[in-house]
Amino acid sequence: MGGLLALSRGIDRVNSFIGRWISWLILVAILVSAINAVIRKVFSVSSNAWLELQWYLYGTAFLLAAAYTLLENEHIRIDIVYSMWSRRVQHWIDLIGTLLFLLPITALILWLTYPWVMRSIRLKEMSMNAGGLILWPAKLMLLIGFGLLFLQGLSEAIKKIAVMRGIIPDNVDHRDSHERMAEEAAGVTLDHQPGRNDGDAPR
Repeated sequence: MGGLLALSRGIDRVNSFIGRWISWLILVAILVSAINAVIRKVFSVSSNAWLELQWYLYGTAFLLAAAYTLLENEHIRIDIVYSMWSRRVQHWIDLIGTLLFLLPITALILWLTYPWVMRSIRLKEMSMNAGGLILWPAKLMLLIGFGLLFLQGLSEAIKKIAVMRGIIPDNVDHRDSHERMAEEAAGVTLDHQPGRNDGDAPR
């Protein structure tokens, strides 16, 4: 298990690094969009390349940050019965969901996407729009993004098994975002109560 946990830590480090830095692409995409809008309005000049660059940047940020989002347990969930179960049952739900759904689906996407991407690279595929960009880098992001997501799913499965066996502590906050925001809001309200001293205990 030690070797698997070392692999998991390595995957987590890679996806954490990529996720933190890839977020800057959103800023770049906003700047590209703003510059394109200014040039179009002021000089009445535009190009499909600007529009496609925005799509590429947003798409790349979305795809490459998906694994980091999974690492941080921030993917949107439709939770109906999950919170009703004990932590042990929740661990089993997470593990089974990862092994039976996340990993097989991402593996299938990778298997189907690989030849499509390789063909695009071989043909040096270009956009069909006038003045458009080359297409294969955008398609390659699909392969890389789902590859990182598959690896992160593997890492999460390893950590889940280790938690269930008592090898590592369960440090993941499984409350949904609404619960966390409600608790944070309650804390802010208590901290700003008129006449309340820092040493006062909430009543």
